[in-house]
Amino acid sequence: MSTTISIQNESFLINGQRVYSDIETSKPAAHCLLMNARFIQGIFDDRADPSRFARWGKSEWGPRAHTQALIDALPEWYSYGLRAFTVGFQGGGPCFTVANDTIDNNPFGEDGTTLDDAYAERMDALIRGADEAGMGVIVSYFYGSQASRLRDGRAIRNAVKTASGFLKEGGYTNVLIEVENEMNIGSFRDHPIVQQPEGMASLIDLARDASGGMGDGCSGGGGYRNREVAEASDFILVHGNGQSRQRFYEMIREVRSWDQNKPIVTNEDSQAIGNVEVAFKTQTSWGYYNNATKQEPPADWRVTRGEDTFFAHRMAEGIGIEVPALPEEDHYYLQGLEPNLSYNGQRWIRLAYGLKQSASSISIVTESSSTRPTTNRSPSTSTATGATVASTSAGTMSGRLSSTLATVMCWNEPPNSAWIRIARPGFLSQQTSARIEQECPLRASVVSKSRKERGSPAGKRWTSTGN
Repeated sequence: MSTTISIQNESFLINGQRVYSDIETSKPAAHCLLMNARFIQGIFDDRADPSRFARWGKSEWGPRAHTQALIDALPEWYSYGLRAFTVGFQGGGPCFTVANDTIDNNPFGEDGTTLDDAYAERMDALIRGADEAGMGVIVSYFYGSQASRLRDGRAIRNAVKTASGFLKEGGYTNVLIEVENEMNIGSFRDHPIVQQPEGMASLIDLARDASGGMGDGCSGGGGYRNREVAEASDFILVHGNGQSRQRFYEMIREVRSWDQNKPIVTNEDSQAIGNVEVAFKTQTSWGYYNNATKQEPPADWRVTRGEDTFFAHRMAEGIGIEVPALPEEDHYYLQGLEPNLSYNGQRWIRLAYGLKQSASSISIVTESSSTRPTTNRSPSTSTATGATVASTSAGTMSGRLSSTLATVMCWNEPPNSAWIRIARPGFLSQQTSARIEQECPLRASVVSKSRKERGSPAGKRWTSTGN
């Protein structure tokens, strides 16, 4: 192994040096951090019906090829400053297309005593690929609805020992452990050993012992923090999902007030990258999470246009890595209109914009035609793909802009059309505006009234997501 991750007080080290200190242009305040991303589906497979993941332009589903594509993408991410990523033995749930409880992605068996050979081979390849790229891997053991496939609390403990034993036998030096992804969510109600802090603290101790001393911890849902879990952990994991910059800052400040003298790591937030600014200012390692391109298998592991690129540039800037500036016309990108990104006649569309003062991803949300407001406008009826526009998870990251550049609402307007309303459209480049109007089933219009005056379908409102 050529990459060794270690922890010294609140700092992460790679090969004995504070992370990023080897980069001549790096900012000293970033030297303690481990900037990361959620690549949770890196070894994903589905025993129940793998053929349904032959999509997004792929003629067949291949779990080994899917893992290899991630390995191949790591050097590009490294060049922007990414030094770790989270991958799960049980993966993560597709957010838009396939119910996770219909997927069988549990490699531990019912009693937790075995590890599927194919999963072990993919995990080994991925960890070693990361090692060659100079990156660490945060290996997550359990995920919500997949953990329900483990019979009981003893099976959970067995699986912790099984996964930890595998990591120990591998001799890996670039691995950290996340025992559980979001321990407090409802999916774990059948496993109180996971959901209750006392039980989780015992699992953290067990994982550390069984892995031969690897650093470990456990995350909760967005905004969740627990002192007992933090005290048991080697590094403190928190999630920033759904948190405004102020709430995120207050969470970090509270955790740091516990005087644990340990790194604080956000290994899941969102593609709304505003919180990364708070992370740099509070010396908190931050984890990018794109729930579309990176969690809907087969994932596109590259640094894709739009959200991925905006995060990569923001990360590089915060670290002090020099990268070419984005042209003005590339500061906005309409995600979801790429070729082949439709599923059962649906698309998930959002407008991403990457200006530093307003970096964001705006979810475009649809309502059924029965709830749409009355309009005299004639809807667009043409679409390059013939697909309807489907909804994202509405409102989960709303209200995070210091000043709202755009408010987006849309609803089904058969046939195959929807509406997007953009406030202050002057912030959009002519190229982006033209793409909105010409290449998708959306019609843009200026919104001059306030949200309170305007109202919205079914009494709901959605706003642009965070800077």
